[in-house]
Amino acid sequence: MRILILCHAFNSLSQRIHAELIADGHEVSVELDIGDEVTRDAVARFRPDVLVAPFLKRKIPDDVWQALPCLIVHPGPPGDRGPNALDWAVFEAHEEWGVSIIRANDELDGGPVLAHRRFPLRATRKSSLYRFEVTEAALASLREALQRLDATPPEPVPGRWRGVLPKQDRRVDWTVDDSTTALRKIRSADGQPGAVGELAGRTLRLFDARLELELRGAPGSLLARCQGAVCVATRDGALWVGRLKAEGEGQFKRRAVDVLGDTAATLPELPGAAFEEPARGPIRYRELGPVGVLEFDFYNGAMSTPDCEALLLVWEQSRAQAARVVVLAGGDDFWSNGMDLNAIEAAESAADESWANINAIDDLVRAIVLDTDRITVSALGANAAAGGVFLALAADRVWARDGVVLNPHYKNMGNLFGSEYWTYLLPRRVGADGIDAVMGRRLPMLAGEAERLGLVDAVGPNDRIAFRDWTIARAAELAGDGLDQRLAAKRERRRRDEAERPLESYRGAELERIRMNFYGFDPSYHVARYRLVQRTPHAWTPLYLARHRRVRTAAGG
Repeated sequence: MRILILCHAFNSLSQRIHAELIADGHEVSVELDIGDEVTRDAVARFRPDVLVAPFLKRKIPDDVWQALPCLIVHPGPPGDRGPNALDWAVFEAHEEWGVSIIRANDELDGGPVLAHRRFPLRATRKSSLYRFEVTEAALASLREALQRLDATPPEPVPGRWRGVLPKQDRRVDWTVDDSTTALRKIRSADGQPGAVGELAGRTLRLFDARLELELRGAPGSLLARCQGAVCVATRDGALWVGRLKAEGEGQFKRRAVDVLGDTAATLPELPGAAFEEPARGPIRYRELGPVGVLEFDFYNGAMSTPDCEALLLVWEQSRAQAARVVVLAGGDDFWSNGMDLNAIEAAESAADESWANINAIDDLVRAIVLDTDRITVSALGANAAAGGVFLALAADRVWARDGVVLNPHYKNMGNLFGSEYWTYLLPRRVGADGIDAVMGRRLPMLAGEAERLGLVDAVGPNDRIAFRDWTIARAAELAGDGLDQRLAAKRERRRRDEAERPLESYRGAELERIRMNFYGFDPSYHVARYRLVQRTPHAWTPLYLARHRRVRTAAGG
């Protein structure tokens, strides 16, 4: 089919659907929902068989849904209607939720349901559910709905409309809410718009919360800080809050300690305790038999300068542990997305902080590459992008969960050149002829395509628990018979590579190029970063997405 994807933003769900539909053999193009006339023009140019809307904030124009089938991906079960479906599900602590594919009609979310899936509602933040359970259910339902397009549509399912979840309903009151209630409120708004609460006499938006099991204090008081997060006392316990956003135009999410400034600076700093329980920070190292597992669950996969320095310290400390095979497991929601653009945007000098951040990631990559005493595995159980992908390539093996989406390029960030030793790591895997297939593209790729290109060595099960078990089992095999020979071969390859060209020469050449992105006359990187952080509205759809416009332009239309 010819399928036009209409979406408010090309987010994780839109990217996955785009990549999967192309893999299924469909001809797919994307138009961002900028305005009704733009949508009508896209339909006229592309002449799609069906329009798929995975993430919309407005109603599709009447003349569009009347002219062709328009399928709305709604993150709620049949009968649920409204713009905050998943927010309400988390807020009300439902045990089960679902996704419906609704054929658009004149009533918002009121059309016939062509397909749907249900799933257990994991106790986690809304954004995590969206990236995993909602995405998997949406994809399965959409495939079924596409097969049923020619069938007589069923009658609309009776339901009720629920509007935006009121801001006041998920305001956190530390003196009234217990830890479970406060956590549920914050999770229901994580991603956007954030729950509201008072901290240190300021009204702030709260994100990235998790339970504290030991500390206690007066409700609402700040108890401690740990790797950028602050601990806040509740009525019956305490929560760690990792990200905050001040109210007002131009504000964006930042580390809690940075938003609170001097107030946070006076708090006692607790160690992340990566090797102990409870591990309060985002970094955790544990050993499962002969395999070491290093998790680094940084919010939205963003790795700030302090994050990279902390992870490097744990990496070096882990060398004293017993395991000779180490799995880099990344985070639950993202494996890694490279530099922390929010932290860079908030810095006094964005160029200087960009330089510090890229060097901190480079230091981490170098340490992994030069570790010839252990076999290293990057296990991508979640999406990765930009520098996060090349951090993964520093390991000896790269395994990915089926369904993971990779964006292994920097082009969408103002044609950033990038570093992370990619000019050394990438050719080793894809060869000189394969570099452009990775770095010259702007579209996301699925794990299967990454395996065909050579970026990934093996693709594991789609289920996240099954993937973790699969990873540990394969890593244990690496730690078994033949380990000494594998380590000897790794040392020999590193020796040959260094003799051919010193590792640091790759970094030097990359940094010379990326310095121009940070400090040069072309502001493209800074403009792109600002637009991403500030979530500025799209003025047009990029041509790499809107292939209907690219083809027409090439033809002189």
